[in-house]
Amino acid sequence: MLSKVRSHPYFLAPQTVLLKLALRIFSIGLLPTLTAYPALGAERLRFNYGLLERSIPISSLETYARTGKIDDDLAGYTQYVSKKELTQLRKVLLTPIPLNEVEISQFLYTPIGEELLKKLGKVIQTESRLSGFYAIRAALILSAADQKDFTLLNVLHKFPVSAISINLDQSLAIAETLQNLVNQTQKSVALINQQSQQKTTTASTLNIVPLIDLGKTGTSRFLKQTITLKDLSRNRIFPVDIYLPIVQTPRPIIVISHGLGSDRTSFAYLAEHLASYGFVVAVPEHPGSDSKQLQALLSGTADRVTNPRELIDRPLDIKFLLDELTSLSKSNTAFQGRLNLEKIGIIGQSFGGYTALALAGAKINFEQLEVDCPALEDTLNISLLLQCLAVKLPKDKYNLSDVRIKAAIAMNPVDSSIFGQASLSQIKIPVMIVSGSSDTVAPALLEQIQPFTWLTTPNKFLALIKGGTHFSTIAESPNATIPVPTRVIGSSPALARHYVKALSVPFFENYVAQQPSYLPYLSTDYVNTISQQPLPLTLIKSLTSEQLQQAF
Repeated sequence: MLSKVRSHPYFLAPQTVLLKLALRIFSIGLLPTLTAYPALGAERLRFNYGLLERSIPISSLETYARTGKIDDDLAGYTQYVSKKELTQLRKVLLTPIPLNEVEISQFLYTPIGEELLKKLGKVIQTESRLSGFYAIRAALILSAADQKDFTLLNVLHKFPVSAISINLDQSLAIAETLQNLVNQTQKSVALINQQSQQKTTTASTLNIVPLIDLGKTGTSRFLKQTITLKDLSRNRIFPVDIYLPIVQTPRPIIVISHGLGSDRTSFAYLAEHLASYGFVVAVPEHPGSDSKQLQALLSGTADRVTNPRELIDRPLDIKFLLDELTSLSKSNTAFQGRLNLEKIGIIGQSFGGYTALALAGAKINFEQLEVDCPALEDTLNISLLLQCLAVKLPKDKYNLSDVRIKAAIAMNPVDSSIFGQASLSQIKIPVMIVSGSSDTVAPALLEQIQPFTWLTTPNKFLALIKGGTHFSTIAESPNATIPVPTRVIGSSPALARHYVKALSVPFFENYVAQQPSYLPYLSTDYVNTISQQPLPLTLIKSLTSEQLQQAF
């Protein structure tokens, strides 16, 4: 029996789990105050597989990280890891983490931070094989206090026990779940590519009308001004950037909702682009889930990433904004005669994608949340940490939809549990979902591709950016609290943003401005003309749950 276990590829490569999984997990999302553990400092990493155990000195990792030299203890592991992965390991071990001990503590004592620690504690344990929850937190804070050397390598040294145990049983379970998700995502991407090539028109639109790249700037000039809105009924005060085309006729309105920890500058590029095509664009900043909230959390003046109430307040911010625009169109000469309040669209990313879908008609699905949220510790879907905040809300029937919204685009939305099939199927207006196949925050299959199959509205689109991440379409904000690492953003974010511009114009022209001449741009033919490597773009109009299941 022992020989069979030793011959198992998972046992032969416990170092692969370490180098590819454990350290990677240990280095992401680990953002906590000192615990009762003494600051011993770990000396070894132990890998436990049932009754079997292997270990490696942390000093071997340090020698390799700092000099590139592989000693005898590490040599037995490197045969299972490619040169590229070894190079990545050195970088991961020595890359500075741009946070201090106060910021780390603040995050790790939030409900989301503690959920992450619970997950990590199942894999990264003390030498007695107990949960590493408190030890991980202590190591992070102790290392962060050493501002000149806050790296993963230093975190390992600060671990307040003599040995760090890596539970390979748990690691392999996570790895298997992750691999299944990756495999299913790849199969769904292949299916979507196949579906996209099935012509949706009887003749090539390129032979009927020459299609230009709508990702290029339009010809309309515009002015930008910032207004401050005060909703006294909710004690909400927030700024809104308004982009007003210089025209004499009422123009359709597009609202842009940013994601968690972002702000209204994150999509200024898109606002300017839509305004250049004659749309009035309004970009509010959501207090309580913007970059200022993240700054407050990290500075110690807030105790949570966001309040569950933000799930309600965000859509209400948009409703209040539309009410104020209605008033301004009557009372303010700068707005009079320039707003078409009968033609309004919305586009949002991540938490903003949730906001857009809520306004489009999807209701919070407390029944679905009750099913999904108890298993929160066992999921790889990080977005559920945000969605499951809703279980703390009073279970009322919240009126978050707005009939003034005629069409919605949701980029990387979080929606699988907070809405689920029952609620998403109630949306009646045109919807486009934009997804990145390499999104690890709101996984494409779970949060966009499968939810797309639940939509019943006759006018729906799924735009898939192969290789796109959760951050591909977000422009870097000058107010960013923590810069997003380049490797997390992924390759060619400018190309991903170009796709968003090129698709949002025809979508809103057709379904908000009611200009059917733009319909040919919502086709495979058009998408093929703008699609480029390394982020090829695919667009489909239909996909069923049955087709997905057959693909798996």
